[in-house]
Amino acid sequence: MSVRRLAEDAVQPDGFAFTDENAAWAQATIRKYPEGRQQSAVIPLLMRAQDQEGWVTKSAIVHVADMLAMPLIRVLEVATFYTQFQLKPVGTRAHVQVCGTTPCMLRGAEDLKAVCRSKIHPEPFHRNEAGTLSWEEVECLGACVNAPMVMVFEDTYEDLTPERLEEIIDLFEAGRGGEVEPGPQNGRHLSAPIGGLTSLTGDYDDLIKDLPSDKSEAPKGGTPFKGTGAGPATTTPPSEAGRPDTGAPETDPTIAAPGKANDDNVPQSAEQNVSDKLTANGRRPGAGRTGGAVEGETGEAERDAAEAGQVSAESPNAAAPAGGTLRRKEAAARAATVPDIALAPNDSSRGPGVTDAKVDLSGKDDAAKLEGKRRATSDTNAGPMDAAAAGDVGPADEAGEKPSGLLTEPEGTADDLKKIKGIGPVIEAKLNELGVFHFRQIAKWSDAELSWVDDYLNFRGRAVRDGWTAQARALQSGAAGSQGTE
Repeated sequence: MSVRRLAEDAVQPDGFAFTDENAAWAQATIRKYPEGRQQSAVIPLLMRAQDQEGWVTKSAIVHVADMLAMPLIRVLEVATFYTQFQLKPVGTRAHVQVCGTTPCMLRGAEDLKAVCRSKIHPEPFHRNEAGTLSWEEVECLGACVNAPMVMVFEDTYEDLTPERLEEIIDLFEAGRGGEVEPGPQNGRHLSAPIGGLTSLTGDYDDLIKDLPSDKSEAPKGGTPFKGTGAGPATTTPPSEAGRPDTGAPETDPTIAAPGKANDDNVPQSAEQNVSDKLTANGRRPGAGRTGGAVEGETGEAERDAAEAGQVSAESPNAAAPAGGTLRRKEAAARAATVPDIALAPNDSSRGPGVTDAKVDLSGKDDAAKLEGKRRATSDTNAGPMDAAAAGDVGPADEAGEKPSGLLTEPEGTADDLKKIKGIGPVIEAKLNELGVFHFRQIAKWSDAELSWVDDYLNFRGRAVRDGWTAQARALQSGAAGSQGTE
């Protein structure tokens, strides 16, 4: 939806007031709405202001806001939201609204817009030099079967051709718009087939007869103008088909059915008392509000009394509840909570001033702590701040300690290191290259040595998480047991 703003101050009138007739109509319209809902009349009043002035001025918006006791911004929101309200001056004799939605577009709406550009103004929402004509493109106007069509003020002109629209514009510009008959402009009756009826013609003889019309509102070839009202009442009796026998005992309305109240007639005074009570609890909407609200007890006083140790807000002198106040109970519960305390693991990388004192390690594990000490990584690319000074990671930056007892060749038959979870053929080859061939070597590693091997393999903490040392001890003990049985 495009942004809609009020017209410039240069074209805004100094003030606005309804005529006596429109003012009486406006007051009658406001009285149609129940108490507290009078602001719902904002759209009818704005529409009547537009009918009177030709467009909705800023002064009219202010006047309607004062009549309905509404904030100005609320009325402004309505006026700018609905495109039926013209916020700028329009042609005094005709404002042509061209439907540009799909059916009309496919049937020639683009040609109609070209006529408006040539006959009125190249741009929409601009008046011609005389200020008598203006035009705009709008969404569907509801006469798709009669596409293309336009609307001038409140009348629609359908089944248009560019030539016919030019004639209509010329007549309005000359002040002879009343001579143009609204409705289809190609001779068809309403939305009936253009070539005439092809079926059920006997039931619609009135549609194909060229009956005279004494009112210009009557369509071509249509029935005479019937005036306002619904016409005489029908004399056809209602059908009794499919209705049950009302004389049967089962349909007697005086029989009390299961679940039917014995006393259906509630005294009017009782209903009025309930209504008065609800009204007393309600709040009448003020300016800018769209309705009332029922105000009840919030329970805040009871909560405050409980925190203060009182039984209730109504009895402040009553004995306090057992166990103390709510605040004391909460404080006691927090004091009884035992925090998670664990000893820091042995770490040779700690400085001399660090002891095995109690350290709060709640929510942490050894693996995460060891992995957090890793400094070496496969990502050795220089950072954006100092790429020239960046270099390879030196031995001083490595975490952990290099394992001792590394071999140049296996002592006897090498163990199948792939039995350890996390070690595959590639990792086994790297461990052999490092000098690790047996389970007993891995079983003796400390946490610092395991962290060093993890960095050496660029394993991102997996050796620590999988517990290689524990697995190696289990495999070593199993192998020793099997040798003992042999």
